Amino acid sequence: MIDKSTRRDFLKRSAAVATGAMILPQIIPSTAMGMGGKLPPSDRIVMGAIGVGSQGTGNMRTFLEHVKEVQFAAVCDVDSKHADNAKKLVDETNKNTDCRTYGDYREFLEKEKLDAVCIALPDHWHGLIYTAAANKKLDIYGEKPLARTIYDGRAIVSAAKKNNIVWQTGSWQRSGENFRKAVELVRNGRIGKIIRVEVGLPDGGRGVGTPPVMEVPAELNWEMWLGPAPKVPFRGISHWNWRWILDYSGGQLTDWAGHHIDIAQWGLGMERSGPVEISGKGVYPREGLYNVPVEYDFNCKYANGIELRVANSSQLPKKWGGATWFGEKGWINVDRGRLVASDPKILDEVIGENEFHTYKTPTNHWGNFLDCVKSREETIAPVEIAHRSISVGLLGEIAMTTGQKIQWDPVKEEVIGNTIASRLLTRPYRQPWNLPTI
Repeated sequence: MIDKSTRRDFLKRSAAVATGAMILPQIIPSTAMGMGGKLPPSDRIVMGAIGVGSQGTGNMRTFLEHVKEVQFAAVCDVDSKHADNAKKLVDETNKNTDCRTYGDYREFLEKEKLDAVCIALPDHWHGLIYTAAANKKLDIYGEKPLARTIYDGRAIVSAAKKNNIVWQTGSWQRSGENFRKAVELVRNGRIGKIIRVEVGLPDGGRGVGTPPVMEVPAELNWEMWLGPAPKVPFRGISHWNWRWILDYSGGQLTDWAGHHIDIAQWGLGMERSGPVEISGKGVYPREGLYNVPVEYDFNCKYANGIELRVANSSQLPKKWGGATWFGEKGWINVDRGRLVASDPKILDEVIGENEFHTYKTPTNHWGNFLDCVKSREETIAPVEIAHRSISVGLLGEIAMTTGQKIQWDPVKEEVIGNTIASRLLTRPYRQPWNLPTI
């Protein structure tokens, strides 16, 4: 068994082995014992997963496809059925029954000796579990949005940087060729100086209504699912419809901000900063359990004068989703499966060798994470950028909640001259849960 720093050093050095730069003796991963007598290759990344519902299992399946690079060892979920199903997938890949299951992330993090972890949870848990995993010095593939609040997001960034971990956000559009091409065209002036941007996200949350109180399924630890959120009776919302309740999420706005707002700011070269002024309005359900905005529309102004409008796409003139940059010479729109421009010839423009090029990776989004775990380089969707992307959505949420224009300092990450808005940069945690002090 080797300690974490030794194994990390090995993973970094192993990249040099492929080029013949050095020859190293075989090193056994920390979880090699108990593998049914079959030792995995010494450069395999030992991983686990926290949260193995639909998105978590999807990510895990992708990592399991990298069987030559990854050895999955353990899974954790507050729903034992989810954990058992995930264990079955891992065991089928590993051809043994050794995958361990947990119902409490604290026990998982304390007992498991891992290199990396993939995490997919309801948003209200992100602050606590992401920081806890970072403080265990685990490299993290974490789902977007980074956090439920700007305060939680900054805490995650601080923990990741303090512990020098590799972080990849599940904002996989950054690895998509059409999104990268759009960003390069915009950043290299193919539509001239940018005047404004529109971001179209999916139409709002679900309709009105309150599901009835139900008996908690035997396989679900509802108290643990709630965690830092207010204690409420179980109404069957634990595995999907939590998205439409503000205690856990911001609805489609925060679900998608980490995708399309992320791309919009990348095109502006503002992916590590943010706007200075935000205003807007939302339409909220008048009754029922679901309380996220069913319509949302807010405007952001950056220090350089560029304006960014974010709305559910049916409110936009062309009703397009994705990001649309408007410049002095034309416009470009990019979305999943679409890249169009005011003049099709713009899309044929060649980006010169000495012009701006986006981060290129020879693998997919998940493979990029694995490559960076070995090289210790920054990923294509690092933690600071994830924080800045969701911050725009969260600032829009604050502006809509207060009905006031918000003045924002993106350097200090402070609301200027508005105590009420400042208080919405965080949300109270139910005891005994507390986020570590930044």
